[in-house]
Amino acid sequence: MHYLTISFTHKNTDIAIREKLSLADEEKRSYFQESLANYEHTNESIVLSTCNRVEIILSVSNCENIIDKVFLELSKTSGVPKGELESRGDIYEDNSAIHHLFSVISSLDSLVIGETQIVGQLKDAYKFSYEKGFCDQKLSRAMHHAFKCAASVRSNTDISKNSISISSVAVSKAKEIFGNLGGLTALVIGAGEMGRLAAKHLMANGVNVIIMNRNAQRAEKLASELGDMASVASFSKLNEYVNRYRLLFSATGAPHTIINEDIVEEKEFERHWFDIAIPRDIEVIEIKNLHIYAVDDLKEVVNNNISQREKQAKIAYSIISKSTMEFFKWLQTLCIDPIIKEMRIRAQSCSLHEINRAIKKGYIDESHKKEVMKIVHHAFNGFLHTPTIKLKEVAEKPEADVIVQAVQYIFDINEDQAKKLNMYKCEYQMENNMMETK
Repeated sequence: MHYLTISFTHKNTDIAIREKLSLADEEKRSYFQESLANYEHTNESIVLSTCNRVEIILSVSNCENIIDKVFLELSKTSGVPKGELESRGDIYEDNSAIHHLFSVISSLDSLVIGETQIVGQLKDAYKFSYEKGFCDQKLSRAMHHAFKCAASVRSNTDISKNSISISSVAVSKAKEIFGNLGGLTALVIGAGEMGRLAAKHLMANGVNVIIMNRNAQRAEKLASELGDMASVASFSKLNEYVNRYRLLFSATGAPHTIINEDIVEEKEFERHWFDIAIPRDIEVIEIKNLHIYAVDDLKEVVNNNISQREKQAKIAYSIISKSTMEFFKWLQTLCIDPIIKEMRIRAQSCSLHEINRAIKKGYIDESHKKEVMKIVHHAFNGFLHTPTIKLKEVAEKPEADVIVQAVQYIFDINEDQAKKLNMYKCEYQMENNMMETK
């Protein structure tokens, strides 16, 4: 079994391609993962799709044979030529795949280093895949340790202290433009997490916000949570409101643009619109006094964030590297412990068989069976003590795989049978099972 991740991010793919690659739509994502599951070498998959990245996280039996298939299916889904995807996507296998996963969930690979949204986004992606049957034990193990790693990074560094997000970066850019935002009114389109964060940061700077969302109830709920500085406008008034205010922040989950040139009027006052959605909410519009900023246009503010957090990032990367090593050591013990258990079961079974045979032939009296069993039990425990210690010691060494396979061959222990003895379940699986039993 191998871990494999194919990654498209703000580092290797521009916003136009990321829009096409977006798998935020659950039906589209489900179809894509179903297509991957049909290939012989795919075991499990998780797909993370955010404004800054698309990560295809896989457990496979053979990396070489499946990489081409992933690019092929992505090309079919997105319409981007397969060759272009291959030239852009970063490929991570086994150790590097786990290290990359831990870096992503710890927000070290984010456009905004230290942002905290990524943990929830990965958790949602994992739950979606698990509930749809696209992932099970193999990726669950990796995700379980990824969440632990992220928690360790947060508790042992200041990287998420005073954490910022794309939404807060957009508001910072607006503040840089206007100098003082106090007294302004901003239109916030979208009542999801990005919209909520944008509204909160705007209000913290003295801005009154108007929430607009296709689902009016969600807009009302968000406005109620935000307080007196927030109000709601009907989505049906979008055409009117986009031409009224100087500040606009859009963060919907729409699969296409919702603001296009047809509804935008030329105005004498300056307007600054921040499109923090992927796919983009706002069409490229060339019109007097209108300035549109997409996610990739906020990199200057982001670069300041990176330099401020560089020292903490070094500490975080050391935690990630250690967590990656510990994860693979743990995987090795999953293989070794069941082997040891199987060896002991077989020794006990052989002993019992021979004792019963001796009683049947009259070599041992039936009344002495318990005492003989104790003696034999101590004997095979003594015999297996050194092999047990040695196997556990070798679990942390590079030659572990060869030795474990040799032991499996000598004792004729089927590898799949040994793995089935492991009853590990990740946190989410346990939580899910508990809820089902209530």
